[in-house]
Parts: sequence; structure tokens; C-alpha cells
Amino acid sequence: MVTGIGFCLPGQGGRPVFTADDLWNVASRGASCLMKDDVYFGSVDLSDAMFDERLPGIPPFFSRHYTAAHRFGLVSLVEACADAELDPRSGDLGDAAILVGRGGVDANIDSYLSVLRADPETIRAAEAMELFIAAEQAITPSDVALVQGALTCSKGPNFTVSCGCASSAVQIGIARRMIAAGEVDIAVVTGVDVFSVKLIRNIQNLLRGAQNTYEAIRSDDMPSLLPSFDSLMRPYDRRADCINHGEGSVTIVMESREHAARRGAHLYGQVLNQATTRDGLANPLACEETGSELVAAVRRCLGDRVGIDQVPYVHGGSDGNVVVTAFEENAVTELYGSGARDLLMSSQEGCFGHNGAPAGCLGVALTLLMMEHGEVCPTANCEEPADNLTFDPVPGVRTRPLDFDYALSFNYQVGGVKSAILLGSPDV
Repeated sequence: MVTGIGFCLPGQGGRPVFTADDLWNVASRGASCLMKDDVYFGSVDLSDAMFDERLPGIPPFFSRHYTAAHRFGLVSLVEACADAELDPRSGDLGDAAILVGRGGVDANIDSYLSVLRADPETIRAAEAMELFIAAEQAITPSDVALVQGALTCSKGPNFTVSCGCASSAVQIGIARRMIAAGEVDIAVVTGVDVFSVKLIRNIQNLLRGAQNTYEAIRSDDMPSLLPSFDSLMRPYDRRADCINHGEGSVTIVMESREHAARRGAHLYGQVLNQATTRDGLANPLACEETGSELVAAVRRCLGDRVGIDQVPYVHGGSDGNVVVTAFEENAVTELYGSGARDLLMSSQEGCFGHNGAPAGCLGVALTLLMMEHGEVCPTANCEEPADNLTFDPVPGVRTRPLDFDYALSFNYQVGGVKSAILLGSPDV
């Protein structure tokens, strides 16, 4: 059962998205928190005061070396715990699994380079110790798991999975299996990533220079268009031609039904299954467009328990990339047949930007909120649906009423990795 959700995501008006109400206020309106400064980007803008308010009393010896990833991950964790009415500092998570999904390394680079460039012969002892602490906390993908484990003082499993944009989705599957096997009663799953705006801008400038000669050197196994970051991402829209990135963190609290019942927890819904597949291509950066492995992941999730006709909503993983939309479209057609025309399938990536590892947790949180409200959020920035879509992408800026007990949530990783999560309302 999912009993708590918390966030540290880009917001509007200088305030990040922290709570379920904050998230619903953005997603239900199809609002975009992306801002343009040469490129569109979703920035969290977490102030020191906002952090200190939620996490007072952390020893400066450690906290002054926190990267943005540390800070985002800790904030989303305490927000999710507050939502679940758990106190991470009083032993409520003493036996919990603390699981983190990380995709990018942008937050780790400065700490890594600082140590690499330090001269052991001339650096002062105090400075050397500071560099050591910063490096131990920040130069590996397990960075956020380290500080979350310390905050909660958990004695349970504590590790990171890194498979890009599917990272937290895979951790959700691991958490579900741990709980089902009786290994733990409670698991806290966080997806967190930070993207360097400077890096994105530099990539954009490099691509602009390369575009002039690209067609002359393009081979059959290369895409026909280079990606762009300087226009607004529009999943499922006929004008979709780019991806915008964002940063941030999402945490969900998962519990066994018995554990949640004993403490009278609010139940958002259930994670019924999760499956991961890969397209099997030799190209490490490509995915095939038939959608066959996404279909395989969905069928593994459904098993004999749920028929596809019982799933009227899919939270799509489209980030504005037309290749992604193509294999989603093909997969939906294969799964639903003529029934695809009645399927609602929307994506809220345009609200906060494509943020990598948080996407799995965000998809689960958003979809369960939609079930609870009985409304499907629109696809942010989709105004003119693409002509070849067989499903309804819920364009515009208003929710669509839908009473549903089952839903699917999709996530993907470069290289053809596909994740599908089957979700259910609390009582199914």
C-alpha cells in the first residue's frame, strides 16, 4: 500500500512543489513550471530557509557538504513521512527499507573534481578533512541513500538502483517484492536527479553548430533529427519536437496492508506489480518503435489477475520525443485493439520537465491521486493532439472525470529499457 507521498519539484511563484495538494494544483491544470533562459528548464529553487525549516538540527559538519541532490532527496523524504504521519527521526523507520533511484551524475561532479585536483602536498589538514567528507558523501550514485539512511537511522536495506529514467520505477518493484516476501513492513522509495543547466546549454550550442552538416554525415542507424531544448516540450502534440529537462525529487512510502492498518494510515492505493524489459538491441542508445517489449512488461504486470479492459487509464512516459510516442502508440494498439480509442493516456512531464530518476515515483503518486479524485489530469502543453494517436491524450488544461480502480504507469530508459507498474485502488 502507498501511504505517503512527498516532493521537491519545480513550482510556480518561487515556491517548489512539496505536498500532494501542491502537486495536484499544478498537474490538474496542465500547468507548466518550466522557465526559459536560452533553454527551457524546470528549476526547484529550494532556499536554505525552506530546507532548514524541514530539516533542522543536522550537524553542519555533514550538511555544509550536501549537494542539491542530497537536499532535494531529504526534503521529499520528510514531506512523504509527514504525509504518512511517520516521524523519520523518532524510530518510525528504524526497520524500514530506504531505497533510492538515481540516474544522473551532475550533482556529483564538483565534489569529484575538487578531490581530483587537490594537491596532497600543499593542502591544509582541515581542508583535506572537509574534502574527504564531501567526497565520501557525494561522489557516488549512492549519495542520497547515505544521508537518508543516516536521517532515519534505519537498520533495514539501504541501497541505490541506477538505470536512468526507470530507476525509481525499478526500486518500487523491488520494494513491493520485499514487502510481499515479509522482508520488511515498510519501504521508502525516492527518485532524485539534478541536471546541470550549463551542460544542457552547451549541448544545445554544440547541436546548433552540428545541425548544418548533420544531414551530410547521417547514416541509417542515426536519428533523422537532432534533439533540441530551446522550445517547449509537448508530449502527444502534433508539434512535439523537443525535450525539456528538470530537477528534483519524489518520495513514496509503501507499507504492507497489515502494517498500515495497525496504525490507521491513509491509503492512496496499491502497487500490484512492476515489470522491466529491454528491447534487446545492439545499439546502446536506441529503442525500437514496435513497442513489443513494453507490451511484454504490461502483460507480465497484469498476469491472470487483471484484464486489460479493466485498465481505462495509462500514465504515459512520453517526454515529447516522437520515437517514444511511436512505441507507446504501437504498444497501446497491440494491447487494447479497437478499445484503444476509449483509453485515456496522459503525461505530466511538461509540468516539471523530464527529471530522470524521479519519474517512476512521480507517475505512481500522480496516478494514485487521480484515482482518489476520480479525475484524469491533462497532458501538460498538449493542445493539438498528433493525428496518428489512437488513444485520448486528454489535451487542454482541465481534468477529465473517470471512475477507475486500475491503472498502468510507464517509464523508459535510454537503450530500450521499459518499465510498467500496475496500480490499484485501496480495496481491489
